Amino acid sequence: MSKRTIVVLQGDQTGQELLVEALRVLQPSVIRCDLDFVPFDLSLENRRATRNGVVYEAAEALNHFGYGIKAATITPEQKGDVGSPNALLREAIKGEVILRTGRRIPSVRPYVGVYAPITVVRMAVDDAYNAKEWREGEGLDERAYRTEKLSRRTCRVVAEYAFTYAAKTGAKVFGGPKYTVSPIYEGMFKEELDAAAARHPHVRYEPQLIDATYALLLDTSGEALVIPTLNRDGDLLSDLVIKMFGSIAGAESQILSFDENMNVRVVVTEAPHGTAPALQGKNVANPMAMILAGAALLSHMPEVAAQRASRAIYEATLEAVHQGVRTADLGGHASTTEFTDEVIRRVSSKLEVWEALR
Repeated sequence: MSKRTIVVLQGDQTGQELLVEALRVLQPSVIRCDLDFVPFDLSLENRRATRNGVVYEAAEALNHFGYGIKAATITPEQKGDVGSPNALLREAIKGEVILRTGRRIPSVRPYVGVYAPITVVRMAVDDAYNAKEWREGEGLDERAYRTEKLSRRTCRVVAEYAFTYAAKTGAKVFGGPKYTVSPIYEGMFKEELDAAAARHPHVRYEPQLIDATYALLLDTSGEALVIPTLNRDGDLLSDLVIKMFGSIAGAESQILSFDENMNVRVVVTEAPHGTAPALQGKNVANPMAMILAGAALLSHMPEVAAQRASRAIYEATLEAVHQGVRTADLGGHASTTEFTDEVIRRVSSKLEVWEALR
């Protein structure tokens, strides 16, 4: 395997602590992959000190190397502060898709009867986010406005990736926008979904309005689903989908940027949860999502060794939970480091056995 460089985006509080755990798993001595790590300090303190200069430096490295893993970071609420590094990174790398998969965590009971994976393919740009907003009038006559936009490219990228991912995973493309109410705006997305369905006739396609999608998810059972969404819809839906499986700890998040041929150009993986300041320094937080973020990152690398290591991490993490090695949030007693130690032990064992069987 040729050496790959991973851009490491350090963060805040427990987010940084869990990133350290994930990097322990990604060490070349554990996963048998030749990797380099280039760190950037995206802590709130350093972002303020550099006036977000470090964020743009990190984005430049991501555009060059193509692979990144990010810790959770603090977004200050004060106007005029450094804001969200996530938004700046997405813009700088031209991220267009956010991918999140809810999956069953062994021995953790889901809230509804789901057990097959559900993946949300969400627009990372456009729609309600960064829309221009203003108000006019006074008193009860005051009105609020905003201008939202969709680009044909964003709609096409999300639609094409949803069908490509569904073909890869054997899932059905399900859901869609509320095009009946918004035939011009949301209708553009529906047009691209239908066109992608025509390009991928072997992929099952069941279009639904977004409100029906929410309702029907409560009745879903054994069918793997891929749900393409607008930015705002996906923000809401992905949190619901992950929680349906019992815990937000069992899923990683991916930000994807594409070239002109719709191939993934840059991927940044992370845990979808926040910085959990109440857990900082206690060695009790669940590192599962951050560890899976590392596995997801490896899955995008073309080398066989990286693909093998990715599968080993996924299997080792879920097997550890199934066999009773769990942190407190999943009803267990393992510390953060103890859980990671167990994953490392299992990954090493799997790769050793697989090597012997080749």
